[in-house]
Parts: sequence; C-alpha cells; structure tokens
Amino acid sequence: MDAYMVFLFLLLTLFSQLGSSASYSTMSMGSSLSVENPADILISPNGMFSAGFFQVGENAYCFAIWFTEPSPTHNLTVVWTANRDEPVNGRSSKLTLQKNGNLILTDAGKSTIWSSNTVSASLARLRLNDTGNLVLLTVKGVALWESFASPTDTLLPHQPLTRNTKLLSSRSLTNYSSGFYSLFFDNDNTLRLLYDGPEVSSIYWPDPWLLSIQAGRSTYNNSRIAKFDNLGNFSASDDFTILSSDYGAKRQRIVKMDADGNVRMYSRKQPGDTWVVTWEAVLQPCKIHGICGANSWCNYVPSFGRKCSCVPGYVIRNKNDWIYGCQPEFNLSHNNSIAARDQFDFMFIPRVEIYGFDFGIFYNYTWEKCKNFCLDLGNCTGFHFKHDSGGGGFYNCFPKMQLRNGYRSPGFDGDLYVKLPKSILSSYNVTEAEESNSICSDKLTSQLDRTYEKSNTNQSVKFMLEFASGLGALEVVCVFLVWFFLTRRNGGDQVDSDDVVTQGYLHAATGFRRFSYSELKKATRGFKEEIGRGGGGIVYKGVLSDQRIVAIKQLNGANQGEAEFLAEVSLIGKLYHMNLIEMWGYCAEGKHRLLVYEYMEHGSLAEKLSSKVLDLKTKFEIAVGTAKGLAYLHEECLEWVLHCDVKPQNILLDSNYNPKVADFGLSKLLNRSEFSNSNFSRIRGTRGYMAPEWVHNMPITSKVDVYSYGIVVLEMLTGKSAMESVHGVEGGGDTQKRMLATWVREKMNGAFADAKSPIGAEYEKGELEILVKVALQCTEEDKDARPTMSEVVQMLLHHENNLL
Repeated sequence: MDAYMVFLFLLLTLFSQLGSSASYSTMSMGSSLSVENPADILISPNGMFSAGFFQVGENAYCFAIWFTEPSPTHNLTVVWTANRDEPVNGRSSKLTLQKNGNLILTDAGKSTIWSSNTVSASLARLRLNDTGNLVLLTVKGVALWESFASPTDTLLPHQPLTRNTKLLSSRSLTNYSSGFYSLFFDNDNTLRLLYDGPEVSSIYWPDPWLLSIQAGRSTYNNSRIAKFDNLGNFSASDDFTILSSDYGAKRQRIVKMDADGNVRMYSRKQPGDTWVVTWEAVLQPCKIHGICGANSWCNYVPSFGRKCSCVPGYVIRNKNDWIYGCQPEFNLSHNNSIAARDQFDFMFIPRVEIYGFDFGIFYNYTWEKCKNFCLDLGNCTGFHFKHDSGGGGFYNCFPKMQLRNGYRSPGFDGDLYVKLPKSILSSYNVTEAEESNSICSDKLTSQLDRTYEKSNTNQSVKFMLEFASGLGALEVVCVFLVWFFLTRRNGGDQVDSDDVVTQGYLHAATGFRRFSYSELKKATRGFKEEIGRGGGGIVYKGVLSDQRIVAIKQLNGANQGEAEFLAEVSLIGKLYHMNLIEMWGYCAEGKHRLLVYEYMEHGSLAEKLSSKVLDLKTKFEIAVGTAKGLAYLHEECLEWVLHCDVKPQNILLDSNYNPKVADFGLSKLLNRSEFSNSNFSRIRGTRGYMAPEWVHNMPITSKVDVYSYGIVVLEMLTGKSAMESVHGVEGGGDTQKRMLATWVREKMNGAFADAKSPIGAEYEKGELEILVKVALQCTEEDKDARPTMSEVVQMLLHHENNLL
C-alpha cells in the first residue's frame, strides 16, 4: 500500500509539473522563464508573436522573439535575439525579471549573459505587444527598455532604425551569431550597407563611386531615422523611399539584413505562408563586397545561385567559409622584386571586374604598356584593361594592389589579367580553374558550434522522466491499435495509394509539391474544363482536395528525362514575385508532364483587349506590374532567365486585374523542334512579338523580352493586334500595310491632338504619353537603344509619383 501511495504521489507530481506552465503575454517581477520548459513562453495578445528560448545549436539556446506561425520554408522566423553571440546552456538557464527592475539572462544558473540594465522600484511587468515589441513597463506605463530599440538583423513594421541602431546580419543561414554585413546611418546622414570583414571593410550600397546626391540621397538632415509600415512603404530621412512590389496590401512584413549581404523586404499573406521577397537593395548579388573573400570572383548561375571561384594560382583558405577567400599557391615575396619581373606573366580572365584597391588609373594606355607597368610594380597582383566608357575610343589601365570584390558580368566592358609565376602559369586553364574551385557560397553554412557539459540529474527526476517516456510510448501503441482495428473494420486491409498521398498532403504545409497524375486527373474531372490553349500545351481548371482552385497545364513536347525536367521545374518553382504567376506543383509520371499554377479569375490580358473592361488607369497598372515581373526575372538572375514569349496570352489577371506573367521558363521544359505550329520560330517566340534578333541570328539577351513587352503595351493602347499588319492611310488615299510599332510611330504626330484617333480614344495625356513613349523605346530595332525592364519600371513609377 505504501509503495502504491508513493507511486501515485510521483505520478501526480509529474502531471502537475507538466501542466503547471502556461503561456501569457506578460511576466511580473520575481518570475522567470526556464530553458528546460518549452511551455515557458510569452505570446502576444493577438497570437502573432512568441518570445522564449530558441535552439541555435547542440544544447545551445538564445532568448528570442519569433513569429508564432512557422513558414513552410523558413521554419520559425526569428525577429530579435538577446544573446546571439553567447548562447546559454540547455539546462538551468533562465530569463528572470528581478524585483529591482532588472531583466537578466543567466547561463546554467551561474553567470549573467545579458541584461536590460534597468532599475525601478515601481516596475510592473514585461510585456510582449502585438507589434512584436518586448517592453519593460513601469506601473505608469513608462517603457524602461524595449526590444525595438536594440534590433538584431530584422525590422518590424513601425520599428525605427535610428542613428544609434543598426541591422547586423547573422553569420550564415544556420548560424545566428553576428555576421559581417550591416545597414546603418553613416556620419553623412545617409543610409548605407557596410561590409566589415575579418581583414577589410567597405561601403557597397549605394554604389560607392556615386556622390550621395547622385544616388538620390540627401545629406541635409539630422534625424537619421528609417521605418516602414504594413502597406510596404519604407522611408528614410535621407530621402530614400521604396514601395514593396505588393504595396498596398496589409500583410505580415519584415525588413531583414540577410546573411548574404543583401537587405530585403519580405511579406506573406497569412500566418504560416511562405515569406516572399517584395524588395531588395542590391539587384546584382555578386556586387556585394566580400561575399567570396579575397583573390576570388563571384559568378551568378540561375540553377545554383552565387558561385565563388578562386583566381587561378590561388586556393581556398577555408572550405567551409568563403568569407576568408583564397590564398596564393606561390611565394608572394618573389613578386616584390623588379629584378624578378622576367619570372612572371599574366593569365587572361574575361569579363571579371575587381572593384577597388587600384594603384591608380592610367588613361589611354596600350595593353603592352599596362602589362609592363604591373611587371615593374613589385606588389602588383594583376590589372584591369578596360575600354573608356566616355566615348574616347581608348583604353584605361587599372593596376591592382589586391584582388577583392571580384565578380563576373556579361555586361562588363573589360578584362582581368592576373600576375602569376611562369613556372605555374602553363599548368592553369581558366575553365578548369573555375570548375575545380567553383562552390556555391550560399550553401557554405554551418550551425553554431556551442556545446556544454550536461549536468547530472538526480535519481528521482530521472525516474519520473523515464516513467513519462514509457507512458508516452504506451499511448502511441494504443492509438496505433485503435487505428488498425478501425481501418480493418471499415475498409479491409488495402489502403488506396491516392488516399495516402491526399492524407499526407492535407497534413503538410501548403507549398510547392509533387502531384500524382491520378490526383490531377481527379482534380480536373478527367481534364474536362479547358480554360486555355497554346503552343506549350492545354490548360485546365481544377479543384484540389483542399478546395483550392488551380490551373493545370498539360505540356506538349516535354520529352526531357525526369531528372532534367525536375531540375528545371525546381528552379522555376523558387521564383517568387507578386507579378509572376505562382507555381504550386508539378507532375512527372511516365510520359505525363503537368504544371500546377494558381488560378487567375480574369483570365489572360488577350481576352480583355477586345472588351471595354480595361480603362487607361488599369492598363497603366498592368503595364507597370508586367514590367516589374519581367525586371525580376532578368535582374534577379543577372539576365540569365529570359521569358522569350511575352504576349497578352501569357499575362494573366487576378480578381483585381493585377497582372501576373505566366509561362516564364517554359521554353526550358519544352522541345520546340517538336512543334509544327507556325506561330513559333525555329527557336522560340510568337510571330508579331519577336524581336529582330531572332530573325537576324544576333545574340539573344533580355532585350528580346523588352521588345515583346513594348508590342504588348502598344496592343493595349491601340486595340490593334500584333499578329496582323496595320493599314496606314498615306497621301492620295492609298493604303499600305505597316507593322504595329511602325504604324504607331507614323501616327505619333497627330495621335495626341486627335481625340478620335485609335490612340486618343481614351485620352489622358500624362499616362498615355508615357506609355506610348516607353513602348516605342522598347520596340527599337537596335537592341542597345532599348531600355532594360528595370529602367522601364523606373520611368513609369517616376511618372506616377510626379502625378501624385
């Protein structure tokens, strides 16, 4: 009987301890949160934010604030950390609000790791607000300390960035300790991005060669403050202002100084959704300083992201971290003697720029003269030989003292020559060097290495833990037995494979996934309701098992192997922008190749061109949104991801007539030579929208999409089809056929004066003029005369802002 009572007492004690902890939004004086109890957390009244201990390594924890609902791709989104550089033990560590008004974090019950450094006799509570701000309040509601005043790497809406604060990146994607990149206000009152590495530091945004006024910044302010709101407007006191790509929608948002050196704004529609990038500071990620370290260069490859390569003659210092760069395989001291110049020569590396660390700039130099100068200069590591951009027709010489901030760009009009000993020069080939050294730098991340000796557990606690574990295992067995007998009674031993997939899907986070062919056949009721058709395939309307309405595209001519198809689909599925159609999944089963997209209520732009649904204001917004989507495709991937088939059929409209570009990347999934459809060229594109480069076998760049975009805008404004020639009335009453862009140019003289002309029918001079002007620039025969898509966006938004 006594043994039974002891057992019952221990059982009740265990259950009381397990159920004693609860989550609140406030913590009073004298109370603590323990690292050992997962239920010891603060939750904001609206449930959006949580604060507690967050695991950052093996038996290593930080006290942090995070979004309560995890993201399918980012798990918990941490927005603030108290002790990012000094994690605490997973046992006996606590956050305590002392009775003297000081908030402290102790490590394993011993040393104080972090403190708010506050003292108050009238302190009331520590509160986690709905905004994500953790505030230490007095009885009268005065804030003694708040997390908003000491950000780590993230800003929340209405959280200010001031002259006394900065955003400091984490070390890597999995290491939350302090990194090398920061967003801050400089001494000239300008908001800047700084690389502060192990050896050197440098400003890289705004472009360091620009004066503040050239970068659109004002130094004449003394407030030094920046913040943003729930609508997506980020504004700073130096006149820097941006609007997110989904501006206007009230969503969860953050601005984050990412570990890769870029500052980005993210948003998501609902708690638990995937975070989507809606703005970023640096559009060409390889231009971020220090990302590959010294003696290396960065190259952007769409299928991998950024890749780092050591300069030939150099090897990586730390294979786990590119920030330390590469070191020479030869003795640098041999390079410091003019007498040793005959021992060195140069390796040619095309289109690689090394920014900074020049011995000087020497104008109108020949290649031979530049080479000899670097050979005579003992500590010269190489030189740039670059065409003068001022139009002088000559070349300039840039001898380099160090090889840092290197990146490869197809648009760089210059080459790098690396100084190497002749003894090893012959053994190097640039292509081989790149292939052997190239490693995706974004994947070189390691978890914070922080372990502790685990303290001894007394025998009574050990007994209760073992008992609880056994009880839990028994419960799992019981649940399994009940499920087994119920399924046997209701449906026999067989379980349909589709049901298994569906059940797994319903319990998984919504996102990009692989569907079975039977799932999609069921969703479309046997592919009955056709909503679109093109050279790439047929599009059907479908309803998934979770009642989401989708558009399912059954591809024609996708004869790739499954591995190649999955590689391309995976790349396309990673592209997120509010003006790109979102791919939710795919099917690659046997000969079947299908893509699953979000459903667009108003169909394609082609369906609306002949109706009067679209007024000029809506057409202007469609032009802006489409340009934003294409600019994202071009410049996020350094002009490697081209659409190649921009036309009204591939611009879809949602319930609010917001445009989304569809079928980007589709050409990579299809074998165009299989088509007999005359609408497509021998390579890709649709007649009427194809740039002259396709016809004349010229190099294909992003400017082919710019041309097609310009034709689409002209179609919206004129109501004329690009697929047919336009009749133009010449002198004497003769009629002659013209292509759309040519016809509009000929009509320009009278278009804005004649309100009855096809263009002037919806006459609103400001918006109409800028759209026609931009469209005609985009359809120039010479590709170099066309703007980039980002320049198109800037022209349209600049006009819109002036009207406001």
